[in-house]
Amino acid sequence: MADLIQLLPDAIANQIAAGEVIQRPASAVKELMENAIDAGATEVKLVIKDAGKALIQVIDNGCGMSETDARMAFERHATSKIRSAQDLFAIRTMGFRGEALASIAAIAQVEIKTRRHSDELGTRLVIEGSAIKIQEPCQCPQGTTISIKNLFFNVPARRNFLKSNPVEMRHINDEFQRIAIANSDIFFSLHHNDSEIFHLPGGKLRQRLIGVFGSHSNKKLVPVAEETEVLRLNGYVGKPEFAKKTRGEQYFFVNNRFIKSHYLNHALVSAYEDLLPTGTYPLYVIFIDIDPKRIDINVHPTKQEIKFEDERLVYNYLRVSVRHALGQYNVMPSLDFEQDPTFSQPTPIRPRSEASTGIGNVKPSGGSNLAAGHGEASSDASRHASNLKHWQDVYEGLDEFDAESEAQATPGPEHEEPLTLESDWKEEQGSMPGEPVQEKKKPTQLHNSYILTQIKSGMMLLDQQAVHERILYERYLHVLSQQKSTTQKQLFPRTLSLPPADAELLKELLEPINQLGFDIQEFGANTFVINGVPAELAGKQDDLKTIESLLEQYKGNLELNLGTHENIARAMARSAAIKKGKILEPNEMQTLIDQLFGCEVPYLSPSGKRCFITMELEELAKRFE
Repeated sequence: MADLIQLLPDAIANQIAAGEVIQRPASAVKELMENAIDAGATEVKLVIKDAGKALIQVIDNGCGMSETDARMAFERHATSKIRSAQDLFAIRTMGFRGEALASIAAIAQVEIKTRRHSDELGTRLVIEGSAIKIQEPCQCPQGTTISIKNLFFNVPARRNFLKSNPVEMRHINDEFQRIAIANSDIFFSLHHNDSEIFHLPGGKLRQRLIGVFGSHSNKKLVPVAEETEVLRLNGYVGKPEFAKKTRGEQYFFVNNRFIKSHYLNHALVSAYEDLLPTGTYPLYVIFIDIDPKRIDINVHPTKQEIKFEDERLVYNYLRVSVRHALGQYNVMPSLDFEQDPTFSQPTPIRPRSEASTGIGNVKPSGGSNLAAGHGEASSDASRHASNLKHWQDVYEGLDEFDAESEAQATPGPEHEEPLTLESDWKEEQGSMPGEPVQEKKKPTQLHNSYILTQIKSGMMLLDQQAVHERILYERYLHVLSQQKSTTQKQLFPRTLSLPPADAELLKELLEPINQLGFDIQEFGANTFVINGVPAELAGKQDDLKTIESLLEQYKGNLELNLGTHENIARAMARSAAIKKGKILEPNEMQTLIDQLFGCEVPYLSPSGKRCFITMELEELAKRFE
């Protein structure tokens, strides 16, 4: 029988390896930008088309490569970063395995132009599916330019599994921001479909964070700095009041390499003990500088998971440092044990009669004080007597005015009451003339979160937030399909400034969002002007927070592959719905119940959460047995 085991060709081996290293366009962006940083570049430009599916181009002014190095860079396990196994324990560069370029060349059409500073001519290389098509001298600027076209062109199954353009672009933005934050001294720019999203000049870390998160983030930042014999911590954490309900602005860097660690995240969040609202996540950008011998980064192909020699020690240092920073900048309350107790005693509140005479709780402590107290008392007494003499003059004629106002406020036969939740409920409770009024059992609220109402067979318990989300979701879907909405114009338009990535997303969504009743116009420089809001939201919610929450919810739903209209309707419903803890009147609760059972799908909220549960009388009786 013939031998069965044989070596795979390099092209197939590279395609298999590419499945681990290059998972989506963002993976290629990460590898190319890290190579540019390792090459000593001070300017890195990233150009994207169709969310990286058509083109990914990285242009840098680094050291460049010779003709031989340019060819060798695309071989598997070819690298300039390490020479021996011992070098794995002293890694300071971003890359070191030598797999990225070979994997990219196996699944894409790659063109590279590179020139060293000392060379007059550079090298141009064209590779397609691991096969070299062109290798020739060329004229190009110093540094390296790599263009990746038609990613996964020869792996159709992988290309079909790519998400929509907004989803893939969000992942590219994430990778770009991580690298830009970790290297604040380097200039970065990001262009997508001929539109510049980020323009980040080199500078200090705080300037880079403002450039990435937006100018409004400056007031959120609290600096963290701690140095020990084992490690050095520095960076920024966000103030508790600016914590968001979605993740996305949490960054850990170990030796300038972005990592993910649930363990360290727990340490940082625990430093905010009793400061964060439930279900919110703080902003943080923390750099940990540690001896490479104390960590192992060769754990995962993405190099985003590392192992510490003493993880618990890092946990404690991080927790204490963040808590110290929050206390030092008066973010959390502190106790002052050296304060003079006489300053902390509250001023006694005197009874009204004593306060009016000016002599209540006055204890003489000396001659001069007694005389002063007596003078003040007589002065207050005379002033009080004068006030009593003339107080009736102040209120003269008000009784007649009140009677006239009440008469004018009483609605006449042609008066129409404005349409509100309460008026809707009154209409339903109305009766025909001559009929006896039958009182309906009013619903009641439990813990300001749930609505309890009586039904014929027993009782029903509703989640007020899930109910309102379902009602709004179907209403917004109808508005988007009919393109008919009512806008309440603002007397004073408001300005909304967003981070560059969020501003680019809002530009794409302006048309459907304005269909919901908003009147938002682009103002330039990642700024928008809100001229109007949907009529049902006018005066009830903060317009700026509603838009920001809508964008956060929209980004969170991107992975679900929903249509744009459905995603916006979901996000808007979640953003505008009444929240748990909101006190409702009985008529408002009844209106929610009635509107819920007018929906097409009253059983579940848009996120799949149950809107209500019922309990039969028989089941209730069994509970008491």
